[in-house]
Amino acid sequence: MDIFEINEDDDQEIVEFLNYQRRTYTIRMRVDHMTLWDDHDFRIRFRISKAVVFQVLEYINHQISSFTDRNHALTSIDKLLLTLRFYATGNFLITSGDFLGVSKTTASLVVRDVSIAIAKLRPIFIKMPTTEREISKLQRSFYQIARFPRTIGAIDCTHVKIQSPGGPNAEYFRNRKGYFSINVQTITCPNLKIMDVVARWPGSCHDQTIFKKSQIYYNLINGKWGNSLIVADSGYANSRHVVTPFLHPQNDIEELYNESIIRTRNPVERSYGVLKRRFPVLSLGLRLKLETTQAVIVACCILHNIACDNNDMDPPVLDIILPENENINTEEQQSESENAR
Repeated sequence: MDIFEINEDDDQEIVEFLNYQRRTYTIRMRVDHMTLWDDHDFRIRFRISKAVVFQVLEYINHQISSFTDRNHALTSIDKLLLTLRFYATGNFLITSGDFLGVSKTTASLVVRDVSIAIAKLRPIFIKMPTTEREISKLQRSFYQIARFPRTIGAIDCTHVKIQSPGGPNAEYFRNRKGYFSINVQTITCPNLKIMDVVARWPGSCHDQTIFKKSQIYYNLINGKWGNSLIVADSGYANSRHVVTPFLHPQNDIEELYNESIIRTRNPVERSYGVLKRRFPVLSLGLRLKLETTQAVIVACCILHNIACDNNDMDPPVLDIILPENENINTEEQQSESENAR
């Protein structure tokens, strides 16, 4: 009896296979968004200006251009705009694809390829000072904020929500707030530009651990920037090149010291607010493969820097309420003696 049932099932599958008809090939209308919208409406929909889009396209055009025009292939500018629309909405890929008249599969491939192409621009747009002149200029800029000397950067970490990456190590990405994330470390200058980004550590990692495993840490202890300092919060260990506030200030001098550090490191907190308002996908969460997610984070940081270079500092106001930028530091992992305060 079981044999006959198996045969009937197999016959049914064969019949369904023989009767299968492919869906009709359809070509959707594609809108020229560069000419359709004025500058104001364009920035609302793509979060950056047309000038920034053209500048980015000059750098990545050769990497994302199609090799043929057959089958109504997407142009380079369409691929870039589709990716920017995904960054600007944090929506499903199928929604971003509908915006440009392509399928979900095509949208997924485009977002991956364009994000990787933009991320490859990191050595050009995300870099620490290298010359004595650049270091002195940066120190003067930080000194003008709250008179804290020798500072070349403000460091902190922020969590970017992701879907569970799956596999045996998925729980490493669950932070102490209970959701999956990547803990992203950045170093920022006074004009909110990002000078360094590390986007490879799971959400359960502590800020100090990420810092001690980064190239910046080894450059600091090896004296690459001389006696320069980086200001941080109490989640980091106080050291020769990293300064943190007093945990329990005892007098007015220590209170004034804390106030100066807090004001000096304020740009890194503000940069997270501007970055996540400009690209809400970083606040709402990413539902991509882990490698693509890392490329998207770095790409957003690069686009943020290019926008800052073009004086596009204030992204348009959104009609949605974004999650708060929570600073998730597990300070209990460090003792007061480690902070030397």
